[in-house]
Amino acid sequence: MPLRNRRAAALPAKLSRSWLLVNAAKPEDFAPGLASEADSVLFDMEAAVPAGKKDQARANVVEALNGGMSAWVRINGIDTDDWQQDLEALSKAEGLRGVMLALAEEPEQVTLTAMRLPAGTPVIALIETAAGLDNATAVAKAPGTFRLAFGTNDFRKDTGISDDPMAMAYARSRLVIASRVGKLPGAIDGPPGVADETPAVTESSRVTQSMGMTGRLCLNRGQAESINLALSPSEDEVSWAVDMLQAHQAGASVGDGSYLPRLARAQKIADLADSYGLWNA
Repeated sequence: MPLRNRRAAALPAKLSRSWLLVNAAKPEDFAPGLASEADSVLFDMEAAVPAGKKDQARANVVEALNGGMSAWVRINGIDTDDWQQDLEALSKAEGLRGVMLALAEEPEQVTLTAMRLPAGTPVIALIETAAGLDNATAVAKAPGTFRLAFGTNDFRKDTGISDDPMAMAYARSRLVIASRVGKLPGAIDGPPGVADETPAVTESSRVTQSMGMTGRLCLNRGQAESINLALSPSEDEVSWAVDMLQAHQAGASVGDGSYLPRLARAQKIADLADSYGLWNA
């Protein structure tokens, strides 16, 4: 069994930038996904799997997680017959890192999901509808919620909103603010187009970052590295942070009211650079 990408395996999920969805009906893709540059990997038993293949996909995931692999799993929505079967199957899966609940709309849905899994299993609430967005703060504050994620394609289908960044800005902002109010790690944005090449992935990921989101789903493992780079501190930011921290350690005085916020930002950038291994990049 191939080892997980060591850098990604050591990274806390609260800092994961790229979240790779791997079709659970295609177990041959599990190992390449886990060996990719994705910070976190989700075996997808929901949207990627047609109804007639749900049972086999579930069996594939359980076999992999009990056979040495470790991953997150996207499960079916609570209003489906598959939700309970998913949780029953995963409750004894040794390599389960957490689950992503599809079509999360109410805080109770997250809590009920968490209660049916081993204690402490984190649940990412995937917001994909207008109702889910309207309840985003309550979902973020629900017991069991680990992070919020944005199912952009289904959200657009539900609301009729275009994929223009301006049109989607309100929804992204709502998730960012809800995450902050709920004291969660940063929200996870939806994926780039599966066929998007590096320039397009980088450009759209800059939109993700500008909105205050800190992670992004992806459907193509070749896009993970571009997402990671776009959602990491830039070389200029890291250089500025180092200079700021060195000056502070050397005894720089507080010049005005912006000093302490800038110092805190510099420390956050330095911590992220350390976590992401950017010092020698």
